[in-house]
Amino acid sequence: MPLDFLFRWLAGLLAVALLGGGIYILHEWYERELIDRAWLILGWGMVLWSFVGFIPLTLLRRFGKNEPKQVRSSDTQRLTRPDGSEIHVEFYGSPSAPPLILIHGWGPNSTVWYYAKQQLADRFRLIVWDLPGLGKSTKPKNRDYSLEKYAHDLEAVLSLAEQPAILLGHSMGGMIILTFCRLFPEHLNQRVAGLVLVDTSYTNPLKTAILSRLLCALQKPVIEPLLYVTIALSPLLWLISGLSYLNGSMHLTTELSGFTGRETRGQLDFATRLGLMASPGVLARGALAMLRYDETATLPTIDVPVLVIVGQSDIATVLPAHQRMSADLPQAELVVLHPAGHMGLMERHTQFAEAVRSLIVPNLNGKSPSSDPGLL
Repeated sequence: MPLDFLFRWLAGLLAVALLGGGIYILHEWYERELIDRAWLILGWGMVLWSFVGFIPLTLLRRFGKNEPKQVRSSDTQRLTRPDGSEIHVEFYGSPSAPPLILIHGWGPNSTVWYYAKQQLADRFRLIVWDLPGLGKSTKPKNRDYSLEKYAHDLEAVLSLAEQPAILLGHSMGGMIILTFCRLFPEHLNQRVAGLVLVDTSYTNPLKTAILSRLLCALQKPVIEPLLYVTIALSPLLWLISGLSYLNGSMHLTTELSGFTGRETRGQLDFATRLGLMASPGVLARGALAMLRYDETATLPTIDVPVLVIVGQSDIATVLPAHQRMSADLPQAELVVLHPAGHMGLMERHTQFAEAVRSLIVPNLNGKSPSSDPGLL
């Protein structure tokens, strides 16, 4: 989400200021401009914190029994796209089970579905893929990171499902699904049996984030120029992001934008590292595409069952935006995870999986809900 870029820049500036300030203080101390030994301790403390600050910050969180890891499946396939990108697709669960296609958000990759793969693969044939430019999927050669491009990629992934499928998208993944519904309405109730929209938006995400009026006012003079600077300085920003990870400032911004303080140390560190792995330039191009996104008129045209899931404390896509989506969608149910933020699928993973299981799709796998209690 574009809001994440503001946090990322703030974390980067803090990282540079911390390390640069520490080096400056040490230089001045050795030059005898600063004589008190307290300055020496402060300088070394700032430099040391720049490289290991994340350790005490993560230790302050509780340790979970089932911490997320980057788990990959051996059952894979690669799809070559007309723009030169290649999509990495993974499969989990029985091939005869109802298909559930998972579309991750912008920033992480498909390993973000660690808990979903554990908790949903017994009921569904999970089809998981990395968005081109992220994870194991390669970049489009024409640098097209539009929502329409990814909607066409989703159609290609959908062709791998042998039965009508449920589409589940988190954050930008949900935006891709709504764009898909506009471009390919003929697939609804044919190849697509239902939708799950998680912590997402139906329009420019700056309009559905916290402090939306301020963010929209800053879009043209600040946010868009900042994104273009990110593209131009991508290698440098990647290096600064690595430094902000080490000093813990990226952990703080990840918690602020995605969690509510109840996450485990492993969940916080895992989500932070996923955001670090992606190229800042790629992320900036996708964020620019999101600023041109609006599927408000698409919502009333979607005639399949839809489950809308949102974290009660999500600041990237606030609760009222999901209430608006639920009201405009003809067959929608709203589930609020609490306490949870934008990463409720991780922080409240059990509650999230139960919500997904609750989606009733009468024609899924050719069965009525009453004939298969696993779909209730």
